Amino acid sequence: MIKLIECPRDAMQGLSHFIPTEIKVKYINLLLQVGFDTIDFGSFVSAKAIPQMRDTLAVLDRLDLSSSSSRLLAIVANLRGVQEAIQHEAITYLGFPFSVSETFQQRNTNSTIAQSLVMVEEMMELCNKYGKTAVVYLSMGFGNPYDDPWNVELLAHWTTQLVELGVQILALADTIGVSTPAKIRAIFPPLVKQFPQVEFGVHLHSAIDTWKEKIEAAYQSGCKRFDSALKGYGGCPMADDKLVGNIATEHVIRYLESQGEDLKLNQIKWQEAMEFSSEVFI
Repeated sequence: MIKLIECPRDAMQGLSHFIPTEIKVKYINLLLQVGFDTIDFGSFVSAKAIPQMRDTLAVLDRLDLSSSSSRLLAIVANLRGVQEAIQHEAITYLGFPFSVSETFQQRNTNSTIAQSLVMVEEMMELCNKYGKTAVVYLSMGFGNPYDDPWNVELLAHWTTQLVELGVQILALADTIGVSTPAKIRAIFPPLVKQFPQVEFGVHLHSAIDTWKEKIEAAYQSGCKRFDSALKGYGGCPMADDKLVGNIATEHVIRYLESQGEDLKLNQIKWQEAMEFSSEVFI
């Protein structure tokens, strides 16, 4: 079964102007009616580091999940964020960016890879205690701009470490848009074969003219879990000076439907969300 993860949090987080809470709430509530598997709605992180997400708790309190089949995912960057997120029944998934680049791990979470591995272990213990599910992103999973080591063997090494801690959902994250179809086809199938118990997904960033070849490579490699953001908004403000946008959800939908996938989406609510996005991203 295909799982679509819509990422308004990733779309919003790098914007310089603050989106009012009521606008965020209306937008995410529309997305909750579309039929996505998961909505990556906010993050429990430092308001100084990511000021756009300083109202995540206020947004959460006003989301209407009563008629939605979608589940909520919140990003955390440290144990304090985990401890805050697990208190909220409405949140199903806690997402943590685990970078295979030492430089980016420091920039993104102010910790080393070794420290982050310990954090994941503590997060897993709390998730198990409170009935939450961890989603770990292998950030800089397709390369990095810092000349840090990167290769397929390194990805497999850190995947092994994370799986041994109990992580069951891993997303290969192309944080700066350097993935290629060849890289995706070289990376994805071996990891799936080596770790059949793990649900692997992709969180790809892309220039507008390369999205299709990347999604096609992932799909043909057996990927069933896709992160994306409506109209391709967003990017990671901690990665580089220039944001590389997400892959647009409408492109992912169009491609998957062309392959005969029945995504069971509410097209009316999807169009409403598309139209309302112009009030969010101005």
